[in-house]
Amino acid sequence: MKPLVAAVAVLVALAVAVVLIGANPSEVSAQDSDWRQWGGPDRNFVSDSTGLADSWSGSGPPVLWSRPLGLGHSSIAVDDGWLYTLYRRGAANSRNWESREFVVALDAETGETLWEYEYVAEPLNFGRGAGPHATPLVVGDLVFAAGTNKQLFAFDKKSGEVVWSHDLVAEFDAPPTLRRPPVKAGYAGSPVAWEDTIILQVGGPGQSVMAFRQSDGEPVWSSGDFLVAQAAPLVIDVDGEAQVVIFGGQAVNGLHPSTGEILWSHGHDTSSDMNNSMPIWGADNILFISSAYNMGSRGLRLSRAGSATVVEELWFTNRLGLMFSNAIRLGDLVYGTDGNSGPGFLTALDVRTGESVWESRGFGRSSLLHADGKTIILDEDGDLSLLRLSPEGMEILAQTHIFDTTSWTVPALVGTTLYARDREKIVALDLGVR
Repeated sequence: MKPLVAAVAVLVALAVAVVLIGANPSEVSAQDSDWRQWGGPDRNFVSDSTGLADSWSGSGPPVLWSRPLGLGHSSIAVDDGWLYTLYRRGAANSRNWESREFVVALDAETGETLWEYEYVAEPLNFGRGAGPHATPLVVGDLVFAAGTNKQLFAFDKKSGEVVWSHDLVAEFDAPPTLRRPPVKAGYAGSPVAWEDTIILQVGGPGQSVMAFRQSDGEPVWSSGDFLVAQAAPLVIDVDGEAQVVIFGGQAVNGLHPSTGEILWSHGHDTSSDMNNSMPIWGADNILFISSAYNMGSRGLRLSRAGSATVVEELWFTNRLGLMFSNAIRLGDLVYGTDGNSGPGFLTALDVRTGESVWESRGFGRSSLLHADGKTIILDEDGDLSLLRLSPEGMEILAQTHIFDTTSWTVPALVGTTLYARDREKIVALDLGVR
């Protein structure tokens, strides 16, 4: 039995747990198909897994294991047979929440706890729980995690020992919450790895975004005076130049990932800083951004003109507004579920024009993954669906109910095993051909 490492740290701040894996996105995707960061190997929620079944039995896919976990929306990072996520103890349907959070490592085959680390984190309720919200990510031998009160940790991924930590509020005077949100939801932005650093939104004068050295946590650069939001950063390549896309509170911004230099900015203001969904980048240089809260979606084309980046707005539509959920791009279409008030739709948008190609009722706000020609959808009501999506519409291959509490967490897929959680438990499901 592997050792259980428990430790307690008292930090006061506002954040969401985050774990990142890999030295940078290209290295992550090149290693193998483990799910070491938010969005998977290529940070786009698309997996190269094969062998997924085209249907399930009436009782759903086989459950490999299931165990209690706890509150939180942190997704699951998977690295070499280990799972990493964050949680808080307490009942999902009550407000009896403890003022502490846990970073936990689990055995991917059994769900057994391998180690966990405890730290103080005051709950910040926003109607769907008190956090943590951000997703773990693993780089080499380290796991990085950010908590609801803006605590940032680096752990040895096998022992659980703290390599370094920062209280971003106490040490850097970062604002404990977003400036203009309707609710105080806590920190939720999963960081991204770039070269020997991790990059994340922080907040405060001159430090909307910061980069920290992976090995020792030393700040490498800080940049920006713009309002921050909850969306995870995304590293892209614009005509040969690496840029990190930061979806802030009022605008989407492009920065140089090695220096923090602001290269461009384009407005997208929800008036509440609730830009939560990570942008989507395509090989055609089209950047897709989307927000709920009576906002909508935009398509931006980025190009280089000498040393400058040119941003062209191709279109705007209010037909799709992503709330907490993600979207996926397949070919020229982006698929996602609307997060505004009223009945939800699964929508297909043409990323070149913003045209709504089709809409389908029957899905609440949902998380999406794509693999083996099929799309896996987990909606907030705990219903899991297997679909085939195309420009002509969708085909439902299988559906089952797996959770009884609100599920806002994007699952992780490694091989044919799906790891998913709600605000009570975590499960491993076999989606393979039998």
